[in-house]
Amino acid sequence: MDVAELRALLSSEGLRLLDEVGTIEASADVVRIVSRLRAEGHPAELVSAVLTQARLRAKARAKFGDFASRMLFTADGLEQATRLSVASLHAGRFAGAGIDVVADLGCGIGADALAMAALDLGVLAVERDEVTAAIASFNLAPFAAARVELGDATEIDLTGVGGVWLDPARRAGGRRLDDPADWSPPLDWAFALAERLPTGIKLGPGLDRELIPDGVEAQWVSVDGEVVELAVWSGVLARPEVGRAALVLRSGSAAELSAPQDSPDAAVGALGGYLLEPDGAVIRARLIGDLARRVDGRMLDPTIAWITSDTPPATPFGAGFRVLERFPLDVKILKKQLAARGIGALEIKKRGVDVDPAAFRARLALRGDASATLVLTRIAGARVALLAERL
Repeated sequence: MDVAELRALLSSEGLRLLDEVGTIEASADVVRIVSRLRAEGHPAELVSAVLTQARLRAKARAKFGDFASRMLFTADGLEQATRLSVASLHAGRFAGAGIDVVADLGCGIGADALAMAALDLGVLAVERDEVTAAIASFNLAPFAAARVELGDATEIDLTGVGGVWLDPARRAGGRRLDDPADWSPPLDWAFALAERLPTGIKLGPGLDRELIPDGVEAQWVSVDGEVVELAVWSGVLARPEVGRAALVLRSGSAAELSAPQDSPDAAVGALGGYLLEPDGAVIRARLIGDLARRVDGRMLDPTIAWITSDTPPATPFGAGFRVLERFPLDVKILKKQLAARGIGALEIKKRGVDVDPAAFRARLALRGDASATLVLTRIAGARVALLAERL
């Protein structure tokens, strides 16, 4: 979106038309909608801007729920924006630490700033892109204690600010930036600021762990099974004796596993009657050993994140399976065994073996009404296939 499109969108006609169009799903007949709007006399530039926003609002519902219908977005801004359920936890951490004024440096479309302002925190939201800053201003307009400033995060005056939130821009022009030095602001600058002020930094969950400095809390967050972020906390925002944490959010509930540092691995042992696949946040935080000990389990292999136990592993930190059969990882054998059981719907999970699940599934020629899970992995160095069912 450029400045001219934004001006058209923010006009009284643009906002009225956007409300009239509502959200547009990917499957909508866009050509028909465009034809109707152009026939009504709306300029092509305005129609384009409105349709883009209507599609972004539909996509944004997954992160913002009903709030999406009253917000504006850019494609890159929505891609990086924190979903509202997680942003509220960020805001709660600042409020809980007694920080009343937060600088959101590189605020994007204002998702985190919105959650902070909703908790009556004073917010200085800084964004260097003119269009994105204007969109953040629109989204934060209902909150008098929040203001947006157009500028470079690395040059802003932080006098009177009690804490900082940083979500470095890791995309530009729809392209992901792999080098942390190219982020805005750069990662080294963000970590240096975290040494001076209580700071929270949102990063991609796959960040090289060697880049995480000592003396901070690193918290990986998953939502409904998807690892969505790594948050690094410093100063009073970091909890005592917590160096690594895995926060699992699922269906409105929250559970957290934490430790001062990476947990020691659990012992490797024989396959039991049950399997536990740790949540991705637990794997990223390297707390698999602690989880295994919690469920009285053991590792199938020292290099693979599968836990096995003799009793059902009741835990919010992973998915449990009952082991039905063990087979060698051989297509001919598996094809015969699955056909004998009438299994036509098969979930394939693989870890520690070089297998393309889609190609492997095709070779099995599945037929039948039954369903199951097939775990392709290694046990004591041997490639195995475990037929299982979800608990």
